[in-house]
Amino acid sequence: MAIRKLKSATAATRQIEDTARQVAAEMLAEIERGGEAAVRRYAEKLDRWTGDIVVSHAEVERRTAAIPSGIRRDIEFATAQVRRFAEAQLASIKPFEVEISPGLVAGQRLIPVNVAGCYVPTGRYAHIASAYMSIATAKAAGVPTVIACSTPFRGEGIHPQVLHAMRVAGADVIMTLGGVQAIATMAYGLFTGKPADIIVGPGNKFVAEAKRMLFGKVGIDVFAGPSEVCVIADATADPAIVASDLVGQAEHGHESPAWLIATDEALAHDVMKRVPGLVAQLPPTARDAAGAAWRDHGEVIVCDTREEAARVSDDYASEHLEVHCADLDWWLENLTCYGSLFLGEETTVAFGDKASGPNHILPTKGAARYSGGLSVHKFIKTVTWQRMTRSASRQTAEVTARISRLEGMEAHARTADDRLAKYFPGEAFDRGVAVAE
Repeated sequence: MAIRKLKSATAATRQIEDTARQVAAEMLAEIERGGEAAVRRYAEKLDRWTGDIVVSHAEVERRTAAIPSGIRRDIEFATAQVRRFAEAQLASIKPFEVEISPGLVAGQRLIPVNVAGCYVPTGRYAHIASAYMSIATAKAAGVPTVIACSTPFRGEGIHPQVLHAMRVAGADVIMTLGGVQAIATMAYGLFTGKPADIIVGPGNKFVAEAKRMLFGKVGIDVFAGPSEVCVIADATADPAIVASDLVGQAEHGHESPAWLIATDEALAHDVMKRVPGLVAQLPPTARDAAGAAWRDHGEVIVCDTREEAARVSDDYASEHLEVHCADLDWWLENLTCYGSLFLGEETTVAFGDKASGPNHILPTKGAARYSGGLSVHKFIKTVTWQRMTRSASRQTAEVTARISRLEGMEAHARTADDRLAKYFPGEAFDRGVAVAE
């Protein structure tokens, strides 16, 4: 048994991350000091935008009026798919109450956050799908106010099709803002007076750093980095489809890893031969991105067994994981670390990215070891409550007093003592040894 690497990544990311962190920190500090005026300065400097920040309903209607009906139907179909899956997720969790012991009832409530900020990037590509992935999911969770931000597109405000997707998905407020300034604006409640409780959505390295730095002040969906794809393939896989799927995700950007884990070395070599040709056939923007991504971050690993392949895949904990293998149920049962799983040749990451239903905002950089992607759960607080009768408090108070004193927390113990004294006057209880110091 052996694991062999036929192609390794060559680029280091530490310097890139350090630069992004410094830039984001400086911008966040300036916006926190300068407020809306600082945001406007950054919008003009970085995006050449001097128009209104908050997009009026009339402006949404004006800018989306010319969208063809076919495009509208596609966006509405995809949004409905995402909403339906999110609603099914919501139905999978429920409030409950249980009598833990006689007279002691406890339970949980599911409460959506009050304000969600949804970032929709528009840089190299107009990410129409990211609008409904985040906004429709937040609304399905019951969030009362969803604020959406997107970058000006070619100096003309938000891309009309992104704007339409925001509206269809249910955004309550739309702002023409991109980058760190958008994240800061939502976090601090600028232009709306409603600070976000959680900020979600993909973005470049500066956006990712801003979200990371603001975590704690606000919730975030995931610690995100460049988009990733991993394909596990055995001898039954079609090398042409595997190569196509690797290139399909590599076009996300220069730093987007594309990994192949194969249990058949001949297939691995075949795929490696095909990728450069597929990249060369892309239009210039995608060719530039995918070529750099495959050259600098692409990896090909060959494993002798499927057990080895599953272990290697879990170590990578990729954002998107495709399985082109026999016995798909085995892989579903045994793989444990991924953002979203695509089983069989018939599905592909692009389907999940655009229209199949499960969310495409997913953990990267190994975060799939401990986190899933965006879902209604991210917008909902699972909170607990409890109630008990006076008779039920007898045993709980006595145990609480003793444990508190074992810990040295006399004030905690006395809150239990006081209830015992009030509810059961004249009775003797073993309340532990009082803390002397």
